Amino acid sequence: MNDPQDNRTELLRAIRDEVVAFKESPLYKERIRNRAYPVIGEGNHYAEIMFIGEAPGRVEAQTGRPFAGPAGKILDELLASIGIARKDVYITNVVKDRPPQNRDPLPEEIGHYGPFLDRQIEIIKPNVIVLLGRHSMRYVMEKFDLSRQIEPISKIHGHVFEASAPYGKVKIIPLYHPAVALYNPDLKDVMMKDFQKIKEAIEIPAS
Repeated sequence: MNDPQDNRTELLRAIRDEVVAFKESPLYKERIRNRAYPVIGEGNHYAEIMFIGEAPGRVEAQTGRPFAGPAGKILDELLASIGIARKDVYITNVVKDRPPQNRDPLPEEIGHYGPFLDRQIEIIKPNVIVLLGRHSMRYVMEKFDLSRQIEPISKIHGHVFEASAPYGKVKIIPLYHPAVALYNPDLKDVMMKDFQKIKEAIEIPAS
């Protein structure tokens, strides 16, 4: 329920402004050179579910929107498979600027942008955090004191972990990144099954 006293939109806008002006980032010059946009996040500021990817790709950097390219189409299909509209969730990445040539984000880049994500989680207060890919999995699970549970994503995708956030209990679900289905269509069925776990997680309150 939206609380008129709640200034989430204002707080998220402040994060956007800071990222836009984030010259300390090693990816800032790359963004300016390519006339690209940072990708802050979008969706419902009161979302029960928050999706966290790794870093923007080419289409995302051109549009300033997360999951705007082919991987985003897969994500939309997966959401539709459990009857959830994209506008009802919040979607972001750990790293807010595109690494050159779509390479994996480096540890120092994750370190630079991670605090912005931490604040987004605290502002939105999701009950379920879905981690798309191994970089977001490692960063968020370590933040929530789940380091000992970390294994390769091929082993723990679809598992539901319970953790404590400053605002209460939260369920954390690591999943394959939707882009995986572009290269390995056989995994799409696995991902559909994993998305059912999200549906179950929001139907069963955190204990």
